[in-house]
Amino acid sequence: MLKFDEKGLIPAVAQDSRTGEVLMLAYMNEEALRRTLSSGDAWFYSRSRQELWHKGATSGNFLRVKAVYEDCDGDAVLLQVEAEGPACHTGNRTCFFQKLEADQPEK
Repeated sequence: MLKFDEKGLIPAVAQDSRTGEVLMLAYMNEEALRRTLSSGDAWFYSRSRQELWHKGATSGNFLRVKAVYEDCDGDAVLLQVEAEGPACHTGNRTCFFQKLEADQPEK
């Protein structure tokens, strides 16, 4: 059974189903998860806009969901996807492209 936080959200990690590369982290509410499971496309909940978000609806960079897994504690989900275009809004393939260094100051 999934454990959504006090705001009704759960972290969702999108991973390339072929390479294993982590593409992005977003959040889902129950409706986003339901739509993802029923449609085969990734849906998320935008915390900044306070609304459902169909990944790719504006950019054309859809995430086609191949499988969904819950973690052992039920407090996060993993989406294995095939990405149609970059996953990151910056145009990078993955949102995880900025390496942190030990001597790097905090922002």
